[in-house]
This record gives sequence, C-alpha cells and structure tokens, in this order.
Amino acid sequence: MRIIFVRHGQDDETRRGGWSRYGLQPEGHAQARCTAEYLRQRTDLHIAAIYASDLVRTMETAAYFADALHLPIQPDAALREVNNGVLAGMPLEQAQAQYPGLYFRKLEMDEPFPGGESPRAFFQRIKAWFSQFLAENRDLPGDILIVTHGGVIKALYALVKNQRWSNQNSTVAADKCSIHILDVDTMTMEVENQTVWHPAESNDTQEEFDHVCR
Repeated sequence: MRIIFVRHGQDDETRRGGWSRYGLQPEGHAQARCTAEYLRQRTDLHIAAIYASDLVRTMETAAYFADALHLPIQPDAALREVNNGVLAGMPLEQAQAQYPGLYFRKLEMDEPFPGGESPRAFFQRIKAWFSQFLAENRDLPGDILIVTHGGVIKALYALVKNQRWSNQNSTVAADKCSIHILDVDTMTMEVENQTVWHPAESNDTQEEFDHVCR
C-alpha cells in the first residue's frame, strides 16, 4: 500500500496560517486542479480513499481530487497544521505589531502559541495520528490520498525516516500542492516534493491560472 500525501494549494500569504479559516487563492485552485488531474492519470496508483485536514484550504484542495477520482472526502482534524491560537488567520502586519517575532520556528519545544499548541504537542499529535492510521489501514486494498499541510508533512518525514524532529531546523521541502508518496511496506518515500504545475506570474489573470499545468 502507498500513502500519497499532498500539501494544499496556494493560500493567502498576507495572513498567518496555522488554523486559519481562510481558503485558497485563485492560483491555489489551479494548482489543485492540475495535481488532481495528474493523479487521476497515474495508472500505477489505485487510490481507494481520500482523507483531508478539515481546515478550509485543505478541504478546498481535496475537493478537486474527490471530483477527479470520484471518491468522498473523509475530514480529519488530527491532520491540521500546528494550532497557532490567536494568530490563526491574523494579517501579517497585525501579528507583527501585537506579537513581534512570534513564529513557530522561534518557539521552544514546550512553548505554546498564545491559545495554541507547542511544537512538542504538535509533533506528538501527528505521531499519534500516524501510528493509529497505519494500524487501522495497513491492509487496505488500495492506496490512500491524504491532503494536509507543510508542517504535517515535515513531521511525517521525521517519523518515516526515524529522524529527530525540531521546529527550528527542518530541511524537508514541501511546496504548495506537492506530492509525497510513501511505500508503507518498505517505509520509504518513493516520491518527494513533486509538483506538476509551474509558478504563475504575478500579473496572471484567473483565466491564465487555468494553464499552469505542466
């Protein structure tokens, strides 16, 4: 069995992410559409189920895969990005004014965001989810698609490769709508950070976003 992890498409970078309730930007919709069509055409993959973080940007991304693969989305709050508490969805300028220098990578392992999670609590949440998910789905006849977040994917790499995880020094790349494929039988990453769209120019229109597929 293989698990295909996909990061959500481009969201609003003028706001803090985390548990933000904001959705995709037009470019993010185009990225998700391209990636869904690519996976639909992969005859070597046999996707039998789709799971997704229940935040808006991941559910909007997953909707394209659900449509392309004719499968329902199973939302799972455990797949959410780190809980950044009061900063979730906050405009960047406001966050800098009210909480100067407060970023995930600057937190100590047991230091939580105001009203949110600490890095250690976040990693333990993902570790517990991954262990339970493998135990419940290892014998599933087919592959599984999971639409989630960059921070989650980086934590999963550490778990798969049995490496020490830290919020301060990750070297894992996880671009928007990137594909990461895990072979569960061998616990190896077959594909890392693959994208099937090209970056749109800053002056692209909505119509031009429909042509970012490679």
